[in-house]
Amino acid sequence: MQRYTSFAEFWPYYLSEHSRPLTRAWHYVGTTLVVLLALAALLTGSFLLFAMMPVAGYFFAWISHWRIERNRPATFTYPLWSLAADFRMWALWLTGRLGPELRRAGVA
Repeated sequence: MQRYTSFAEFWPYYLSEHSRPLTRAWHYVGTTLVVLLALAALLTGSFLLFAMMPVAGYFFAWISHWRIERNRPATFTYPLWSLAADFRMWALWLTGRLGPELRRAGVA
């Protein structure tokens, strides 16, 4: 198994593990929920909302990997880089800049 020593090396691998648009869509749902829960938690001071953040994010991501992509989530091997990559992919998608990244990684 390839070992990545930098986020720059990991990023194309991460995108390749999210090659199907439906997998990415489920990740966007989960990441959006995480952001909304974080905002709601900050506004209300609810610890329960903070506690729900990982559940919301990982539920949609892991289901999409097992049912759609049929691979093992990168979170299990690279937890922090995977989390950062989730937010990077989400931000690039929101701003319409994900396409070139996918093409560079050989995904689209």
